[in-house]
Amino acid sequence: MAVSISRKRPKLSSRNLEAKQSYFGLTILYNFLSRVSALVFLIILIYVWSSFSTLITGNIIHVCFSTRKLNNLYCLSAGTHPSFEIPTSTNNSSSIITPGIDQGNATTEPVKFPDTPHLATTSSRIVINDTDERVANAVKFPDTPHLATTSSRIVINDTDDRVANAVKVVEEQLQVHRSWRSKSNRNYATCDGKGIYVYDLPSKFNKDLVGQCRDMVPWQDFCRYLRNEGLGEPIAKLGKGWYKTHQYSLELIFHSRVLRHPCRVSDETVAKLFYVPFYGGLDILRWHFKNVSNDVKDSLSLELVKWLERQEPWKRNSGKDHVLVLGKISWDFRRSSESPWGTRLLELGKMQNPIKLLIERQPWHLNDIGIPHPTNFHPHSDNDIISWQLKIIRSNRKNLVSFAGAARANAEDNTRSTLINQCTSLGNGKCHFMNCSSVKCDEAEVVIKLFVESEFCLQPPGDSPTRKSVFDSLISGCIPVLFDPFTAYYQYPWHLPHDHDKYSVFMDKKEVKEMNVVERLGNISLRDRENMRRYIVYELLPGLVYGDYNAEPDKFQDAFTITINNLLQRVNTLEQPHKN
Repeated sequence: MAVSISRKRPKLSSRNLEAKQSYFGLTILYNFLSRVSALVFLIILIYVWSSFSTLITGNIIHVCFSTRKLNNLYCLSAGTHPSFEIPTSTNNSSSIITPGIDQGNATTEPVKFPDTPHLATTSSRIVINDTDERVANAVKFPDTPHLATTSSRIVINDTDDRVANAVKVVEEQLQVHRSWRSKSNRNYATCDGKGIYVYDLPSKFNKDLVGQCRDMVPWQDFCRYLRNEGLGEPIAKLGKGWYKTHQYSLELIFHSRVLRHPCRVSDETVAKLFYVPFYGGLDILRWHFKNVSNDVKDSLSLELVKWLERQEPWKRNSGKDHVLVLGKISWDFRRSSESPWGTRLLELGKMQNPIKLLIERQPWHLNDIGIPHPTNFHPHSDNDIISWQLKIIRSNRKNLVSFAGAARANAEDNTRSTLINQCTSLGNGKCHFMNCSSVKCDEAEVVIKLFVESEFCLQPPGDSPTRKSVFDSLISGCIPVLFDPFTAYYQYPWHLPHDHDKYSVFMDKKEVKEMNVVERLGNISLRDRENMRRYIVYELLPGLVYGDYNAEPDKFQDAFTITINNLLQRVNTLEQPHKN
């Protein structure tokens, strides 16, 4: 807008002159304060911007903070945090899936469940008073006669009995899983009559998903994690067999290994086990930062079911001799009606019969089986394993305790914050806290170095009960300290022993505030620590890592071999289908 200014200046009176001078003074002060305020605001803005990133996809704004889940970013946007679900049936019957029973038309009605207990919630949430949150977080309460329902809420009154019953159910399932363990000590069980058939799925179910890796995570090239058939790029600093493996790469790693398995057959009529190489985790991840409907998110899962229903092997046994490997936690495939997160793949009726191998199982589904998170170590031979064993057993462990992680500011369960405060307040060098909100904990060499130099590694639950870090600590010879049995004890019956005292220390998270965790760990004798570490390094470690895609172990069975041998053992227990 143009402004006309007269060249002729009027004569000012003394009063007007004083007012003018006062005005000029105020103007100078205002300009100074404005610049200072702007500078302070700019500094604050730079600090905040360095702490999180803001992404806009479609009509959704994502505010992303540091986390290890997706290479240092944890996004607070609709559907980014998987919520626990407890399936309940209208007739109070258990929804546990049992082998040998056709669940083709089975359906479950999920209800939301908070990450922590002792919460009175609304809208189809279970309210538990004074119960054991270790169970309440992740178990179904079958056969609950003493329930008072009000406005779609279930209030459990006699919680002690319900919790005890729930624990019993989970432990019974784990006993069934352990009964499927192969007794063979050979690297590969005999293949006689145990052929593995790998479906040649249309590329949209696997290869095409990998091809979309550049668009999966907006702020990074996710493709680098999928190179080398899912192992990622080599890590020279850690030596032979170490890769930048992402924790969601299990689908590619497993597929690559099963294609080379000596029991693989090309004739489906002689096969006993049928492997479905669907990359369901990548299917979820590709829609994570896109504003799409639930119908779009579920479309590929529904297409997969339709494709399988047309296959003769599926028809013969209703999918009970089929297996899927899914590289994310079970909750991600069990979307509730109230959340936009994930898909409903594992809620589909036709998906109840197959075995699902996941990095975190849903404890009340028998056909969900937990197998180890992929670590960064993928040995090629026995010598690779032995060399690493010798290195970590001789390591100078200068830290009594360490914790690599970050606080969850808005978490109802503040176990992490309590542990961080205890660790950082000691000041005597006994506890080393690696703050993953400021340090790149996705860099394996940094974390592994810390764990190799530590006696005990604290492993509180994170975004879900399990942690990849538990396996990082185990393969580093660092004794994991667990605070929730669902972190490991109720997850991995094929790869971890029933006697968890052999390889870990358990402290109930309800008691963390009432004790000094570091001092308690310091009271464990050196002899006990050494016995646990030797068991971890020499007995457990080989079976917790996935060898590379051309692995040639002879003496050891890795996580993949143990899994395949147990699957073959399990399929032999199924009743043979009637031939027409």
